[in-house]
Amino acid sequence: MPTSAAETAHPAAEPILKVANIETYYGPILAIRGVSFSVPRGEFVTILGANGAGKSTILKTITGLADLQKGTVHFEGKPIHNRDPDVVTRMGISLVPEGREVFPFLSVLDNLKMGAYVRRDTDRIATDIEQVFEYFPSLRKAARRAAMSLSGGEQQMLAIGRALMSNPRMMLLDEPSLGLSPRLVGEIFTILARINAERGVTLLVVEQNASVALKTARIGHVLEMGRIVMSDTTEALMQKEDVKEFYLGLKAGGVRGTRRWKRRKTWR
Repeated sequence: MPTSAAETAHPAAEPILKVANIETYYGPILAIRGVSFSVPRGEFVTILGANGAGKSTILKTITGLADLQKGTVHFEGKPIHNRDPDVVTRMGISLVPEGREVFPFLSVLDNLKMGAYVRRDTDRIATDIEQVFEYFPSLRKAARRAAMSLSGGEQQMLAIGRALMSNPRMMLLDEPSLGLSPRLVGEIFTILARINAERGVTLLVVEQNASVALKTARIGHVLEMGRIVMSDTTEALMQKEDVKEFYLGLKAGGVRGTRRWKRRKTWR
């Protein structure tokens, strides 16, 4: 697999996840085409793309929720492509799905306990629940309430906390900013940065909200129509004119007055 600029910028970081030339279909429709990237251990990585670009399909393919037709996925050197989702979870990967998908009729506390169902170190589960409450104090106050009674932001916090309860080495998050106010989005990403720094959990976040994702993550990939068209450090990506215009909404001075639909991205 060719070395990307993002990987070159972090040569000492061992990849915890390697995705090589994967292709996934929905019926006759090719959703992701020849996607390759790696995630260095302990890093915070984001994949940016518009709705329908294939971001969620990448996460579903990694976790076994979508069948891989071509390519390979390795986690910590072991092949995980087309493994059952529960096997992938037991290997150390947890998923925070799009739309949160908490257990609506269970309490906040029981939702968190459900996240720990794969664990054998039952003596540490209570300690980790306390740590989740430290990250998300509002969940402590709502511990006995049904998850369906929480606000959207609280449900997102619960989904992240539930994923943490499996004690993962890597977390995948699908559009964690979806449907949340800018204030809550900022809070969520601040806590994700803390989880990455304090617990050493590797994070792979797919997002449409390029601004907050690029400011928080350290490595970024741009996905369009099922293929990765650009990879670099997030600092470098924020300086690229196409990313500024098409993902951050900042029009370059040299294209003032040019209709957006007439400009072609340089990666085309």
